[in-house]
Amino acid sequence: MALDTTDALNSLGFAKPPCQTRVVVAMSGGVDSSVVAAELAAQGYDVVGVTLQLYDHGAALAKKGACCAGRDIHDARRVAETMNFPHYVLDYENTFRASVIDEFADAYLAGATPVPCIRCNERVKFRDLLETAKDLDADCMATGHYIRRMAGPNGPELHRAVDPVRDQSYFLFSTTPEQLDYLRFPLGGLATKAETRALAARHGLPVADKPDSQDICFVPDGNYAAVIEKLRPGAADPGQIVHVDGRILGDHRGVIHYTVGQRRGLGIGGLDEPLYVVRLDVENRRVIVGPKELLSTRIVPVREINWLGDGAFTDAGAREIAVKVRSTRPAREAILRPLSPTEAEVELIVPEDGVSPGQACVFYAPEGSRVLGGGWIWRGR
Repeated sequence: MALDTTDALNSLGFAKPPCQTRVVVAMSGGVDSSVVAAELAAQGYDVVGVTLQLYDHGAALAKKGACCAGRDIHDARRVAETMNFPHYVLDYENTFRASVIDEFADAYLAGATPVPCIRCNERVKFRDLLETAKDLDADCMATGHYIRRMAGPNGPELHRAVDPVRDQSYFLFSTTPEQLDYLRFPLGGLATKAETRALAARHGLPVADKPDSQDICFVPDGNYAAVIEKLRPGAADPGQIVHVDGRILGDHRGVIHYTVGQRRGLGIGGLDEPLYVVRLDVENRRVIVGPKELLSTRIVPVREINWLGDGAFTDAGAREIAVKVRSTRPAREAILRPLSPTEAEVELIVPEDGVSPGQACVFYAPEGSRVLGGGWIWRGR
């Protein structure tokens, strides 16, 4: 099965033989990036594998289903040995903490619902690691993300993966045009994950049957609150659960244990109506709850916009697009209204529930697979 490639002299789009084309492959130790490295090495490219050590090995070694942990570094090294290309491990713990983990903790403390995987791609993998790849005289950097880079009339374009189940465009909206010019995503054209595993088995890779990574890599068992309490002692101060009509319904054990849209685990049973978290009042340590209809949002303010469409972001004025406000939700029809080069208002044609500050709002072409960029939701209703 051939990987998705650009249409040029070699499969990565360079006018020279593969053996003269150096490509740095960002290797997490999982099957996806391992297959990218193995396939490119088998095609004769000058492959250099690089794995980032992002957080403490001691905790990571005991955690299954995380990327860039101790055992994953070992797995990446084994793949490199199997396919006979060099592999390096770079210590990025300080960079990762400053660029990703600290903001994650502070965002939760502010009542937002952050997406640290996007910041990791934006600030670590596609910024610092990409510069390292250039320092190694690589022609490009390849990753195991399920997304497509396609040639367009105005330069490279970002497109959703062929497999909608594996598509990772939500997590890559902040990729800049300059980064996109240097990056390659060979897996975006595969129809299913089964094809990726078949390629791994064909190359005899030791990770062919390795489970996919789960959760956020530095959050053991998905327990966000425990991590935040460790990073920010005193963050879980108790407070009150308050109905939108002003009634005090009970006490909570810390705002960081709640997210907008949450229904289960509120500890306020025995009421006649189902209640949801509709807002977090961090300053007063209050969890505001109310009926589900209060979660419905039509107008979404967005900032820190990264535009990947044609022309300047503000040139065309209001336009019809499709958007995702959560990674697990389908794209919905919307109107995009630029307010400045980095801010916009998104009007959802059909209101969405649980739109939360800290989440990404990703823009798509109304027809087809093109990713037009996106930004960060920065306040609630």
